[in-house]
Amino acid sequence: MVTLKDIARECNVSFSTVSKALKGDSEISAETRRLVQEMAKKMGYHPNLAARTLRTKRTFDIGVIFEDKTGSGFLHQYFATVLSGLQGVAQEKGYEITLTSTKTLQGYDYYNHMKSRGFDGIAILSTDFNSPEILALVQSEIPTVTLDYFFDARHTAVMSDNEVGIRQLAEYVISRGHRKIAMIHGEDTLVTRERLQSFRKTCAANGINLPDEYFAEALYNDPFTSAEATNILLSLPNPPTCIFYPDDYSALGGIRELNARGMVPGQDISIAGYDGIMLTSMMIPPLTTYEQDGRKIGGKIAENLIASIELGKSYKPQKMIVSGRIFHGSTVRELT
Repeated sequence: MVTLKDIARECNVSFSTVSKALKGDSEISAETRRLVQEMAKKMGYHPNLAARTLRTKRTFDIGVIFEDKTGSGFLHQYFATVLSGLQGVAQEKGYEITLTSTKTLQGYDYYNHMKSRGFDGIAILSTDFNSPEILALVQSEIPTVTLDYFFDARHTAVMSDNEVGIRQLAEYVISRGHRKIAMIHGEDTLVTRERLQSFRKTCAANGINLPDEYFAEALYNDPFTSAEATNILLSLPNPPTCIFYPDDYSALGGIRELNARGMVPGQDISIAGYDGIMLTSMMIPPLTTYEQDGRKIGGKIAENLIASIELGKSYKPQKMIVSGRIFHGSTVRELT
């Protein structure tokens, strides 16, 4: 069996240099990392995970909690992109990730399930953050990082910039001459509240007073409830000229309702989504939306969680906000 000492001897470097280079540690120069990694591959080196676990008292496995009401899981492209970014950084640092949900608890609560699996840390991407089980897990000794939910200064959260995203999207729509703007929003979550507040504030700052009937609730990532909400909005005596959707996938339900009425997005009515998934950018016309940087968000979750695992009490929790950008598309027409 090839060992780290064997690789160190062949590369004429120290044992610790080999160890750090194989982890991708930036402390080691790029040239040395490449030399060590190529030699390890040439010699057929495979890390002894059992030995590493005994030595470090870590499993190098990160649990990922993802639950959504529609049960779509990682078929949702935005969350799939977040997971991809998380997994990429985790693997670079020598960690694996394991998806988990209430279906895998087998009689355990979250905390005891995570302890029994030996996860070094938990990335909480989507769930009921106020449930007693999640609260108990977050308050435990197991390192956690949350996506789009900030508990307090003792816990790290990586947030998409929902306030700025909605503001920029609303300002763009308003700049196109729209003043009758409706918003189909997701269920009551921190993200929904941030987006609603930003939307109302931006409209008010531009002298736009929207009636209550211009606000409708649907489920995130559910085209069916968004289609129903679209029908209600279009049936109003004074219907909106533009409709915001809670996410791009939900916007597909709205588009289906529009098509059933013989209406073309970007011509007969304007619409805007949120997330920036590839599917809606390939539509004709492409959807106007706010593109969240899911890959960067996932990478930051992994970086902070692994830092918390490895640094322990010296790690400083933080609230990190990641910005995206508007994808203008062609579904918001200019009013004259």
